[in-house]
Amino acid sequence: MRLSVVPKALIFPFILVTTLFALWGFANDITNPMVAAFKNILLISNFESSLVQFAFYGGYCFMAIPAAIFIQKFNYKKGLLVGLALYSAGCLLFIPAGNAMAFWAFLIAYFVMTCGLAFLETTSNPYILSMGPEATATRRLNLAQAFNPIGSLTGMLVAKELILSRLNLATEAERIAMADTDPGGLAKIQQADLDIVSGPYLMLGAVVFAFFLIFAISKLPRATAKDAAQRSSTGAIVKRLLKNKLYTRSVVAQVFYVGVQIMVWTFIIQYAENELGMSKATAQGYNMVAMGMFVSSRFICTFLLKYFKPSSLLTWLATGGIIFTAGAIFIHGIAGLYCLVAISACMSLMFPTIYGIALKGLGDDAKLASAGLILAIGGGCLMPPLQGLLIDKAVWIDTLSSVRISFALPLICFIVIALFGRWVGTLRASR
Repeated sequence: MRLSVVPKALIFPFILVTTLFALWGFANDITNPMVAAFKNILLISNFESSLVQFAFYGGYCFMAIPAAIFIQKFNYKKGLLVGLALYSAGCLLFIPAGNAMAFWAFLIAYFVMTCGLAFLETTSNPYILSMGPEATATRRLNLAQAFNPIGSLTGMLVAKELILSRLNLATEAERIAMADTDPGGLAKIQQADLDIVSGPYLMLGAVVFAFFLIFAISKLPRATAKDAAQRSSTGAIVKRLLKNKLYTRSVVAQVFYVGVQIMVWTFIIQYAENELGMSKATAQGYNMVAMGMFVSSRFICTFLLKYFKPSSLLTWLATGGIIFTAGAIFIHGIAGLYCLVAISACMSLMFPTIYGIALKGLGDDAKLASAGLILAIGGGCLMPPLQGLLIDKAVWIDTLSSVRISFALPLICFIVIALFGRWVGTLRASR
């Protein structure tokens, strides 16, 4: 008997929850280019500007476990509603942040946004896994995750056309000179640029609030009676999870995956600017090509999962990531940028596959276990500032610039993921 990926009775709730994958993808990838934008607007260092990612992904670290405890005590729908409310509120905080022209205020807005995203991701991923047979759970999550990069691509397009291409064309050097000769004129330029940055976030806040209303009136399936019977105390679940090597190593692998994803998509702009002299808007176009490859590869890999083991595909794609990252470091000119773009095709399978491997067979423990995997998004909180620091401080080695040297961090991440995929394949083969 052939098992359906999504049972007919659950198609509507599956579609509704899947829209959220696109919604947080939009937030992720309208935000990545803002690291470069804030650096130029506010005249701060690469490390300081990458604190956007620290605040953005810090919300995941802070809220993942409280979100899991919340849905463990209540239900998936209430978790989604709290997430949407926080997401919308964070977007609206861009109004006072822009008026204050204060970088720290934008960081708070990003943090509140991602507290909401932590709720959404902690809730949506195990919810999707529960919407059908366990045998098709990984394929079901890959299918839902396939719509995440569609939102990401839309976010990139908005960032390129509605933000980066509309910012004042004054270079960083010209702005530094204005700070001494015409501080009032510089302040006007900065205020206008920050208004441009804030506009799309305010529209996003309105869209997210509309989704809040749709979810509030929609009927969504609750946990089954079997799930309720299997419920344990939080402490007992944590003990079981910590003893589960497959789960704990999956969390570690997820930390490195999210770290490499955010680093590659954040610093592709700096790479194109510094190595090839491109403008931010042009460089963002290459980021969009990378996302297009990511989207295409996600659908292809979801299909290939019918014929190949998830751990095998994960290992091969991580190996591809190692090769292309090495190319971005050591190959000069446009070919190096092409290698950096090609990395995205290798990353497409990784997040949902590691997620599915980690939660397979955990039953209702998956609600709390998902918190560890969302907490792992903290890799995106810590690693981009480290790469930014490398760009600021690294010493040139022969013909390798500090930007190229900084991509040693993504290279290390892919090595860890490849080793994890190999270990999972060996573990499954021995059983």
